[in-house]
Amino acid sequence: MGELHTVAGADWNLELGAIAELNCRLKPTPALLFDKIKDYPAGYRILTASTASRRRLLLTLRMAGDLDDCAFAEALVGKPNAWEQESSRFPPTFVKDGPILENTIESNINLESFPAPIWHADDGGRFIGTGSAVITKDPDSDWINIGAYRMMTLGGPEVSVAITLGKHGRQHYEKWWKREGRCPIVVSLGHDPLFLILAGLEVSTGIGEYNYGGAIIGAPIEVIREEITGLPMPAYSEIVLAGFIRPDHLSKEGPFGEATGYYSAMPAPVPVMTVERVYHRNDPINLGAPCSKPPHDFSYMRSVLKSAMIRDALVKAGIPDVRGVWTPESAAGRMVIVVSIKQRYCGHSRQAAYIASQCQTGAYLNRYVIVVDEDIDPANTDEVMWAIATRADPANDIDIMRKSWSGPIDPLVRDRNSAYNSRAVIDACRPFDWINEFPKVAEADPGYLRQIKTKWSAIFGGR
Repeated sequence: MGELHTVAGADWNLELGAIAELNCRLKPTPALLFDKIKDYPAGYRILTASTASRRRLLLTLRMAGDLDDCAFAEALVGKPNAWEQESSRFPPTFVKDGPILENTIESNINLESFPAPIWHADDGGRFIGTGSAVITKDPDSDWINIGAYRMMTLGGPEVSVAITLGKHGRQHYEKWWKREGRCPIVVSLGHDPLFLILAGLEVSTGIGEYNYGGAIIGAPIEVIREEITGLPMPAYSEIVLAGFIRPDHLSKEGPFGEATGYYSAMPAPVPVMTVERVYHRNDPINLGAPCSKPPHDFSYMRSVLKSAMIRDALVKAGIPDVRGVWTPESAAGRMVIVVSIKQRYCGHSRQAAYIASQCQTGAYLNRYVIVVDEDIDPANTDEVMWAIATRADPANDIDIMRKSWSGPIDPLVRDRNSAYNSRAVIDACRPFDWINEFPKVAEADPGYLRQIKTKWSAIFGGR
């Protein structure tokens, strides 16, 4: 596809991270495959920017690769709800063999034998897990969760696993700790980028990401039962770690450049995973997904998928005439939610705003919800700001919600253990009670403008 560039000879200490960061700021943004990394043998590689273009994201979601932005958005309408409904039809399939079993390490484990970069100058260590998929199981059911939780090497077979309050992986390990004093855990460090998407989505409680991913690709995902933990690991992963985390084994973790663009979460004790077995393919590829000031490695993917899931959540909640949703990359793909609706009744816009701000897919780390009329493109910042400036009266159209769900990566949270935030609901729709009297927009008819553009193609061609 011409979407991959190979980078040979980069230093794992800052240089690799700087190249990856700069690459995400430039358009088009190819995927980068780092090989011959300093201090590592050729073939021990890192892939970055795997989903940072529309074509690669379409490919990862097994969708037609020739869709433009508008067609992509339309093709995603209803997909998250359909994937959730169909997930029960696609439980993972257990197989006896797969590429992940090409190599097994059970003694003298040194996780830094695999490329583990220092991505940013102020990072607290070498983060081997940025695009990682952390696999846990609910001890009370068959629910398998896959979460995106960062991991910093601590020497030898130990690595930190930072799981925020409220996340499904944390719910699992707290249950295991109470019941058995340790939690089995499996981590895939390199894989189909679909796992990067699955691990970062707020899939509904009780629905396994393996099932959800099977619904996306239309076929069960092949897994192998890992012997030590009993957990299913992807048969086609590149690198898999297996071991346990215990309540009495914690270590300081971080800081790390966050998806919000700051060093927000101060170093704090987090669980340490003691790795008892490592599996890897020949010439393994670690999947890197480093954060920084947006746009970063997965900000485009986060914006597209988060927008689609929030739109479907609104539809599922019964909100009529939702015309579009967008969560801008510049707001970390979650801190600002813009919803476009066709107003049908008094209170329709506020109803859409409040549900968008508190639904499972939109609640975490949100700061602003903006609702606009159907004539506003929610992905066009200029149009959204025009609507706010001309249709939202500050005294009447801005509501403040307090003590909402935030997290330690929020730069406005000072206390890691008390991660509340407030959020503003901005109603930037024309007042419904006098919508027919609201001043008419000063622009030509869109159909007429298309005719003019065609007639005067010498002036407008290519623009």
